[in-house]
Amino acid sequence: MRWVVALVFLAVFGGSVPASAAETPQPLCTMKDSRIGELSGLVSDGSQLYAINDGGSKVQVFVLGRDCKVQKVLTDKTDPFDVEDLARTPDGRLWLSDTGDNQKGRLTVALLEMSPQGKLTLHRLTYPDGQHDTEALIMDKAGTPYLITKDVLGEARVYRPSGPLASPGPTNLEKVGTVKIATTDTQGGPVGSIGSVLVTGGASMADGSVIALRTYTDAYVYAAPDGDVLAALQRNPVRIPLPGEKQGEAIAFDPDGTLISGSEGVGQPLRTVRGAAAMAAQSGAPAEGTTSTGTGASAGSAGDGSGLPILPAAGITVAVVGLGWFGFSKLRRRTRR
Repeated sequence: MRWVVALVFLAVFGGSVPASAAETPQPLCTMKDSRIGELSGLVSDGSQLYAINDGGSKVQVFVLGRDCKVQKVLTDKTDPFDVEDLARTPDGRLWLSDTGDNQKGRLTVALLEMSPQGKLTLHRLTYPDGQHDTEALIMDKAGTPYLITKDVLGEARVYRPSGPLASPGPTNLEKVGTVKIATTDTQGGPVGSIGSVLVTGGASMADGSVIALRTYTDAYVYAAPDGDVLAALQRNPVRIPLPGEKQGEAIAFDPDGTLISGSEGVGQPLRTVRGAAAMAAQSGAPAEGTTSTGTGASAGSAGDGSGLPILPAAGITVAVVGLGWFGFSKLRRRTRR
């Protein structure tokens, strides 16, 4: 019945499905292991969960049961700079997005490819237009990575490699779109209302039919029936509020389309929203007023309105200062290089 309400609203008013049409997140389990105090990336194969911390001095992927207990740890001696997200391709390969750059000073970022046998391959990447802080990674069904930046004004940039990934590289990235996210009134996150426009994670169904982005406070779920990430980002998303997450950065899909979200902090829960992918598949009409996909194309708006969020100048200043302080506080473990 809720899907019907969502579709009626979409047909009449356009834009993303309202919060009242989305399921309320339900607790799955609680992250009690102190080794995962800064949960930043998450994927699911249905029976197990794979989790990573923000940052770190070596590669660690924690394999969890559905009770959030650690079953094993996949490791490699490679020392990353700032790992922020995690993806998994159908062949079982794990992709760690070493793309965090709070101070925007990195000459290269990287993807760390871990085979099912545990072999790690480094792929360095360079942006075409300067440095960006990026916390979201989406892998399409063909294995092409898409990086979505974290932007204080709510206009996230979308990049992908301009050619096959080299090892160690670097491979040049190209900008292929933008996603505009408006502010919401969902409570949570470490930086107040500005957190509702900051993209902190991404996810994709294994078959590429549905993708998701999240902010500190909300998830945006897009239908991608043809597996085209850029086309999906032009569709009207289902907005799913994720209230009360202390520092929500992790998001994933179960194979059945259940959305899973999580926050940094020991003792924080993983939560699920059943039917999230199905809701997006039934309500993912193309957004009006958007341009076609391709290099430099704009992707559709997400959130409660279109275009950049309207914020008073003073509010933007406070937000930038606050976000800068927050980013600086996280550099304590990354100043070694």
